[in-house]
Amino acid sequence: MPQFYLPGPWESQKPTPLTPEVAHHLRVRRIQVGESFPVFDGKGLVASAELLALTGKSGVAQLSDIHMDTRRETPYAITLAQGLAGGDKMDWIVEKAVETGTQIIAPMQCERSILKLTRSSEHDRAQKRLSHWQGIMQAACEQCDRTVLPKLEPIVTFVEYLKAGNDGTKPTLKLLLSPDATKSMYSVLMENDPQDTVLMIGPEGGHSPDEETQAQAAGYQLVLMGERVLRTETAGIAAITAVHSIWNPEMQNRLK
Repeated sequence: MPQFYLPGPWESQKPTPLTPEVAHHLRVRRIQVGESFPVFDGKGLVASAELLALTGKSGVAQLSDIHMDTRRETPYAITLAQGLAGGDKMDWIVEKAVETGTQIIAPMQCERSILKLTRSSEHDRAQKRLSHWQGIMQAACEQCDRTVLPKLEPIVTFVEYLKAGNDGTKPTLKLLLSPDATKSMYSVLMENDPQDTVLMIGPEGGHSPDEETQAQAAGYQLVLMGERVLRTETAGIAAITAVHSIWNPEMQNRLK
């Protein structure tokens, strides 16, 4: 049975109210009173929940065996700084980024972005998109058994993101994927120990030459994923997977 997202705080000594979303899922799956199902709080806590009551859009459960479980999280954090893409591509990117293990998703409006969401007149539209993506992230965690919800940062312009990254709080390894790069991503990862990393991906058409220059000035290395040019919805997911393949051999050993 899939796990369900149930925000905390939790108390094991008394029944816990269910969210309307969890209540809906339980009704759809025909979970009956007295049956148990797994829940997670998005911060690493998991528990077994016994359904006590389910009426309309609400319900109550008794939680037991509450404990921390973050074994699906890596010791290094990957930030996917993704140029806004048009259509439903961003939905797909957000979902797959969660499934492949990114910890932070930072949507950026770039020079070549088709989707424009950073003007003050588009504030409400931007907030709706963020809420929509947050729901996709939650569902993706439920599906892939992650217990920690990744962080979704506000939508900013490319320049704003670079400025925020120069305050000393962003990871020191910063990689921008570019088909014109002369250094491979593989070589850079092999030269560095596992650490928090930013993977910057351009929108359709990639980053402009001016953006690449600005990124390099901000400490980013331009890297090449391979001989083929990847679509924006493919590049970030492939890059996240490449990082784990090179930096997380312990996981590979556990799967042998």
